[in-house]
Amino acid sequence: MKKYYQDFLIRDWQECDRIPAAEVIRSVLSEYGLGWEPNGADQDVLQVEEYYLATGGEFWIIEHQNKLVGTGAYYPIKRSENAVEIRKMYFLPSVRGLGLGKYLLQQLEEAIASRGFLSIWIETASVLAQAVKLYESNGYISATGVETTRCDRVYVKSLMTNSP
Repeated sequence: MKKYYQDFLIRDWQECDRIPAAEVIRSVLSEYGLGWEPNGADQDVLQVEEYYLATGGEFWIIEHQNKLVGTGAYYPIKRSENAVEIRKMYFLPSVRGLGLGKYLLQQLEEAIASRGFLSIWIETASVLAQAVKLYESNGYISATGVETTRCDRVYVKSLMTNSP
């Protein structure tokens, strides 16, 4: 993956991104009063190879002027047949409100669909109001079965299309 949105570079995760990506996510969680859980919900950020790359998922980095400013990822899950969960969509405050979240979500959806997955799940917290609005305005339907303790919302979107 290597794409541009305005002057942002969206690219595949590299090993040198482990700590900077974790710091972006920790910082955003802290901003919203949510805890960083390196031995729980955030373990995947520190073990990208195991959670994403080895399972058929992807972890992307968003850079602006050679600085890591955001992340986005997905990996296969067992909630439903041929499903993935979008995870770790976080942006530093300085790059929010520029359409980057919507663009990243669309790129993730395209990548997921191109790999033949049938549904996308997303967990989030109500306090992340911009994220909730983004998901709801892009066709994600409220569901039940939150699995992450700091989250209180779960959404699903079907990628199945009707064939003629």
